Amino acid sequence: MKWQKRLWRPEPSFRLLGKLLQINWFYVLLICVLAGVGYLALYSAGGGAARPFARPQMVRFAFGLVMMIVVALTSPRLLRLLSIPVYLAAITLLTLVLRMGHVGKGAERWINLAGIQFQPSEFAKIALVLALASWFHRIDIRRMGNPLRLVAPALLTLLPVVLVLKEPNLGTAVIIGVIGASMFFAAGMRLWQILILVAPIPFLGKFVYAHLHDYQKARIDTFLHPEHDPLGAGYNIIQSKIALGSGGMWGEGYLRGTQGQLNFLPEKQTDFIFTMIGEEWGYVGAISVIGLLSLLVIGGMLMALRSRNQFGRLLALGISVDFFLYCAVNLSMVMGVIPVGGVPLPLISYGGSAMLTMMFGFGLLLSAWVHRNEPDRVERASGR
Repeated sequence: MKWQKRLWRPEPSFRLLGKLLQINWFYVLLICVLAGVGYLALYSAGGGAARPFARPQMVRFAFGLVMMIVVALTSPRLLRLLSIPVYLAAITLLTLVLRMGHVGKGAERWINLAGIQFQPSEFAKIALVLALASWFHRIDIRRMGNPLRLVAPALLTLLPVVLVLKEPNLGTAVIIGVIGASMFFAAGMRLWQILILVAPIPFLGKFVYAHLHDYQKARIDTFLHPEHDPLGAGYNIIQSKIALGSGGMWGEGYLRGTQGQLNFLPEKQTDFIFTMIGEEWGYVGAISVIGLLSLLVIGGMLMALRSRNQFGRLLALGISVDFFLYCAVNLSMVMGVIPVGGVPLPLISYGGSAMLTMMFGFGLLLSAWVHRNEPDRVERASGR
């Protein structure tokens, strides 16, 4: 009977079980496999020992995995309510970094929270995705042609970009800007508006370079001519290329990489972790890791396309773009395609901030998938 069906509501335990079954467990498996690759690489980076890198990283991953499942089960309505408080928290942390941040490698990027070092710029990327997805969810796509509708989300994007630039952290600031631009485009921004925003960029190169810090200019100069200072500024990228080349097709063998095990390879547990993988596992191993990373990006994009509501689409897209940029920048950096920028390889490089914020982001992406059939606000209003 129809009236009985309307009166009956499933028990919370049944709803929770239904949501758990809706989670894309194949995607979760891919995340776990990549974390396992990270454990093996960090075990090797630690000289064949679980400490000081591999074991702490797995503890963070275990915590992040639980957090990811909890976030995946959270309703989009609650996430939309929390979007602005989360964004404001990220902006507050970025402001605190400029006042009391920990200095490392020429920049203030870390802040101590309850004795734990945290990098707010990583959290700011996820907070921006959540805030923009919530904002554009409230706007009818037919009104996106009105430039006034774009002022508020533009300010939401520019504020963290400016604060991260002041640390200074040029690489992360650019990634935040690209994430924001991609969400503008996905939300229905007109092509002529995008062209107006992008047109001045080529003419700003000389101005931006003139205002860079000395260490940032050195990175660019080293990228163009690493051989001019092979034992100084050019040392990192030269050693990275040597390690990648020495891996050959099948690699030198696990725990047998000469550049990594003899400590010629700098920052092998963070920025250059992929170089160690290429040296020990060779071309086949490196391509396999890139394939796994690509599957996560493609899977996230497909989940975004399957969402019936604007909030879920933009949320999944923003997290996927963030993950893609992480991977693209790190891989390009260690191969010498772009200047070294201190961007880790997600799920593999050692680091708590990047790991936990990325797992939180994956939770948001999976939440968009679990609640993909929830109709959009515009659809409900029109009765569709």
